[in-house]
Amino acid sequence: MAPATNRIGRRAFSKLPGLAAIAFSGAALAQRVLPVVAVLIAGSEAQAKTRVAAIRTGLKEAGLVEGVNYTFALRFADGVLNRLPGLVQELAALKPQVIVSVGIAPVVLKYAPDMPHVFTAIADDPIRMGLVESFARPGGNTTGNVMTAMGGEDTVAQKRIGLFRELVPNMKRLGFIGTTSILTTTEVNALRRVAGPLGFELVHHVIQGTDDIERAIAATNHDGVDALYVSGEPQMYTQIARVAPLVTASGKPSFGTYPDWARAGLLMSYASDIYDGVRRAGLYVARILGGEKPGDIPIEQASKFLLVLNARTARQLGINVPPTFLADEVID
Repeated sequence: MAPATNRIGRRAFSKLPGLAAIAFSGAALAQRVLPVVAVLIAGSEAQAKTRVAAIRTGLKEAGLVEGVNYTFALRFADGVLNRLPGLVQELAALKPQVIVSVGIAPVVLKYAPDMPHVFTAIADDPIRMGLVESFARPGGNTTGNVMTAMGGEDTVAQKRIGLFRELVPNMKRLGFIGTTSILTTTEVNALRRVAGPLGFELVHHVIQGTDDIERAIAATNHDGVDALYVSGEPQMYTQIARVAPLVTASGKPSFGTYPDWARAGLLMSYASDIYDGVRRAGLYVARILGGEKPGDIPIEQASKFLLVLNARTARQLGINVPPTFLADEVID
């Protein structure tokens, strides 16, 4: 029996190196720390879910899988913008490999300037905002994509008003509702530059915050405006569920910058596809995880735009939509 026992012992012993290697590999895998991709969103949890899904899609297109190649650290402000600085600092304490900001890049740059940063959903000039040095070579720790195409906000404003006039051809006075933020100022200036050539007058109804929206809409009645244009600034957009019904209750044709405004009841919207921009931010994140520096990755301009029509609202306003008005999405 002894020789047999020795043979069994030798066979068992011969397997030990392999077993040890497997055990070590498993332990190493268990101890492996995945790169953290931080995501900061000013809006609601529901908006955060759709944005994170878009980032995840971009990463997947680049061959990276959540839980295998990276993990998310998510923070959203639920429309309370004064929470953003604290949320940036929370994320910075986690030492992420990169942070993605959706529409709120200046806050990240101010409170975490050394953190690798990919921004998206920015409708202003990132150079003028001080985010980057140039489109071709951003420099520093920041890169991303913007919602405007060649020609900037003026080109987008001209396109928006041209489309809106197809539905509201007799518009002579357009009421703009927004604060005095940097983005609002950019929007107002662009609209005023195209107002003369397109034959309308712009009236800026300044609000101090979304709680002031009722007063601003009431003022449009006194000013005799024919239609309303809602700013695309985060302060308005993050409160879209509350603001949109107030705007539509005015009984005036209304224009919102982003698709969610038309989906929420405004007559129409025209803007670059936010989902596509956020997805492309995911592709940039993958490049940074692969070792590229943000400052070496060129800023992308928007290439995909969406025209959204709320046909239900058009009927309520008695607007006949011409057959030549070819919306990418119709809410009915």
